[in-house]
Formats: sequence, structure tokens, C-alpha cells
Amino acid sequence: MSLWEQLDLLVQEHPVVVDRPRGTRHPRFPDLVYPLDYGFIDGTVGGDGEGIDVWVADPAARHVPALFVTFDPLKRNSEIKVVLGGGEAELGSVVDFLTPLALSHLLVRRPGH
Repeated sequence: MSLWEQLDLLVQEHPVVVDRPRGTRHPRFPDLVYPLDYGFIDGTVGGDGEGIDVWVADPAARHVPALFVTFDPLKRNSEIKVVLGGGEAELGSVVDFLTPLALSHLLVRRPGH
């Protein structure tokens, strides 16, 4: 099973919890507004010891077209942030959100998407 198939299965089998709805201001950087719903996949553990982060472009989607790999030099940790649904416009809005932060990030698109 590929990484992408495993991620699809993960979001199909575990609830996605949105704790920062679209339009919410970032708690540490109030000038930044979340362009999509943001939360975590319940029952998982990411690089920060909390649930794997997820950007939710389409709440009904259970297909992962992309993910972001991030590195935070202040926390000295790396994480993946799964993208649920959406297309180029939504991915671009996440890139625009991440760029001003101290996070280095890499967008990884699912082959064929």
C-alpha cells in the first residue's frame, strides 16, 4: 500500500477534529488568518507528539491530494500536515499562510494530482 493510500485510509478510519476554523486568527501571530479549517486526525501522533495536523479544504473529502512537510527551527521539530480535499487554489492559500511563519515548508503533491 502506498503512502497516499495509507493516508486516505487514515482519514477514512479516524475522525478529523477542526480546532481552528477557517477565518480564525493564529494564536501567536494574530495578523495571520487560517485560510482553511485546520486541526488534527484523532487517534494519531505527529512530530510534535500531538495528532497529525490536517488542512481541511473539503470537510466531506476522505482523499489526500497533498501534504506539507514543515520544519520549525524554534521548536526543532518536523511534521507533516495532511491536506484533505481541495485543489490548486486551496494549496496556494496554505502556502501563502505558511510563508510568513518561521516554518520551512515543502508541498508534496500526490502523483497525478
